[in-house]
Amino acid sequence: MDLQSNTPVLLLQETDGEKRTLPIFIGPPEAQAIAYALEGIAMPRPMTHDLMRDLLVSLDVEIERVVITELRATTYIAELQLRRGADRSVVSSRPSDAVAVAVRTGSPLFVSDELMDAEGILLAIDGPDGEDDSMPPEELVGQFREFLDSIKPEDFSS
Repeated sequence: MDLQSNTPVLLLQETDGEKRTLPIFIGPPEAQAIAYALEGIAMPRPMTHDLMRDLLVSLDVEIERVVITELRATTYIAELQLRRGADRSVVSSRPSDAVAVAVRTGSPLFVSDELMDAEGILLAIDGPDGEDDSMPPEELVGQFREFLDSIKPEDFSS
């Protein structure tokens, strides 16, 4: 949660390389849907993203990957890259919905290199010798909270 605006923030971090993070402000319902899926919480009745997953499965459509592709004005754009047999298609999506479906289907999630280069942030602090010193998790969380306290959604416009 961004403490200034009380808005959920989706944090997408590189698994390799510099470990940059892409913060994306999302709505509370989508944040809850992602959290439920990550925590393995099953609802008595399917939520919207569960329905989307079930529809894809029933139509024998696989999500090959989800890609957060770009930032237009202040809006991030994502795409679901789908495959059914030999047929492939791409569906545009809000990143929060794409991530909510990806975590339910176990689909790989990517951020385009160009977008990560332009908008990704490093959260590690370099030591006095210029090398990345290991930081205890509490300090890293504190540093990121300070960053979140200092930004607004408008800061992510091009």
